[in-house]
Amino acid sequence: MPIKKRTTSSKFVEVECTKCKNEQVVFSKPSRDLKCLVCGETLATSSGGIADFKAKIKSLLE
Repeated sequence: MPIKKRTTSSKFVEVECTKCKNEQVVFSKPSRDLKCLVCGETLATSSGGIADFKAKIKSLLE
């Protein structure tokens, strides 16, 4: 019996805070709102699926 490879649509995303320009990596489907680790600004809000990003998206990470 062959093993099936699971695929997922969730990714990690590198974002830049619009307030302090801090760059950090966040999950694309968070279960809660995500805040900047430096200034506390909201980077993304949970929407039950793909996050609603408030920060600038720099890149998608595989």
